[in-house]
Amino acid sequence: MISVWKHYDLTKFNLWIRLIGITGLTQVLVQFLGFISGVLVIRLLPVEEYALYTLANTMLATMVLLADGGISTGVLSQGGKVWKDEIELGKVLSTGIYLKKRFAYLSIIVAFPILIYLLLRHDASWLTAILVALAIIPAFYAQFSDSLLTIVPKLHQNIGDLQKNQAVVSFGRLILTTLFLFIFPFTFLALLASGIPRIYGNRRLMKISAINVDTSQQKDPVYTKRIISTVKRLLPGIIYYCISGQITIWLLSFFGSTTSIAQIGALGRLAVVLSLLNYLTGTLLIPRFARKENKREALLVLFLKIMLVTIFFLTGIVLIVNFFPDQILWILGDEYTGLQKELTLIIMGSALNIVAGVAYSLNASRDWILNPLISISLSVLSIIVGIIIFDVSILKGVLYLNIFLAIFQILIYGSYSAYKLMK
Repeated sequence: MISVWKHYDLTKFNLWIRLIGITGLTQVLVQFLGFISGVLVIRLLPVEEYALYTLANTMLATMVLLADGGISTGVLSQGGKVWKDEIELGKVLSTGIYLKKRFAYLSIIVAFPILIYLLLRHDASWLTAILVALAIIPAFYAQFSDSLLTIVPKLHQNIGDLQKNQAVVSFGRLILTTLFLFIFPFTFLALLASGIPRIYGNRRLMKISAINVDTSQQKDPVYTKRIISTVKRLLPGIIYYCISGQITIWLLSFFGSTTSIAQIGALGRLAVVLSLLNYLTGTLLIPRFARKENKREALLVLFLKIMLVTIFFLTGIVLIVNFFPDQILWILGDEYTGLQKELTLIIMGSALNIVAGVAYSLNASRDWILNPLISISLSVLSIIVGIIIFDVSILKGVLYLNIFLAIFQILIYGSYSAYKLMK
């Protein structure tokens, strides 16, 4: 009996190693292509243009969050319960897409005026502001549906096709970025170079999802009600996160200089190395936690494993950056030298935010949603305290604020995880 158990355990371990290895190597390629594209944008755009690019990408991320509104979490939660049933999973997916389209229109109405105001404030002409705003539409269209279409292959662990699609999109972005910016170094062209390949990738995602789901299904009123229930609990927090999630850039946009916006955008591009671990967690581990049987001990063990692995790898990355800041800053070019301290601070803040995000995602995947009144109240309090303590008109000040807020978020969601797991 013991030998059988050991054989099973070893087989399971080997499966995990192979899965993580294949997924990790492919994702390294995807992230490398994305990283090269990002560095090209930094080096080829003037500082003023890169500041506008940073503002546009920040607003794009906000629009994607608003268009989601918690729908993806609701779809993952409901899909995790019926992932083996193609018909039911099709109903869940169709319901999510239906709801997301309506949220997307509202997102555009809210975000575009703010984006244009910020672009004008940082010395963009009206023509440039309008072109930049229009240029983010392709990427927005692709991203707001990507988060739903990737749920099905993630639940079925169909990672290979998913990553091939990402590699094609990343390669397309690299090619277009090179072609566009070497000739015409303008912000709106850099945004189009990123958005157009995503449209193509989005269409491929639809075909990949269709392998394990009945795409002919229509929205279902039962799932609509359940997903909306999740949205109602998550939406206040998401609206808050639209502000707090990019609080460093928002504060510099209103109180800082154009140069400081470009600097934080460029340093943030280096933090893309952390997204590999974030991707592996979101692709391999969180879906498994979502579909895990509701047994407290098993859930607790899996939760701790995921958190400890995340913290271990992030700590290693922070240490490497701290020891070799000059070599890393060389990647960005001469315009961004002398930011050694700021580099370490932004990587540390990004790492802490990923830890908080993983804890939140694990909770949400089990439909463990902390009362927004509690989470938002505590978070707003932390922002107020942080703004009082730190000088938010300079780059270093907002980076310290970012670390402070991330630690607070870890305490909030980590405590709630412990409560739900021990309940």
